[in-house]
Amino acid sequence: MLKDIIKTSKALSDETRVRIVILLMRNELCVCQLMEILGMGQSTVSKHLGILRNAGLIEVEKRGTWSFYGLSRDKANKHNLDFIRILSSLPKNDPFIQNDEKKLIKVNKRGITFCNTIELGRRIRERSNHAG
Repeated sequence: MLKDIIKTSKALSDETRVRIVILLMRNELCVCQLMEILGMGQSTVSKHLGILRNAGLIEVEKRGTWSFYGLSRDKANKHNLDFIRILSSLPKNDPFIQNDEKKLIKVNKRGITFCNTIELGRRIRERSNHAG
């Protein structure tokens, strides 16, 4: 029990991971959507997601070729629910929260087709790097 609380505390000791959890409190997102909102690369976002998954705060669901992340549905982990309650009580006028909210709205309007565009661009760059 104490180890679980410490693991969750460590997972939430990083600003980016707190921002991710707050975003996932609003709705499920895939890595490319989080990349866009956070302004970070895929490997960095994936590393943060892995830490949050390891702490039991979030979970992933595969849908076709996409992996969507959301808050853990494990209601047995009371400590994580307590941490989520604390995060949900943060003031909405925090600059990071407000900025992330604006970006989340834009990402949601674009939908998953936006991710297809990012993936296509990555593949084109890889091909041109291998060709040259």
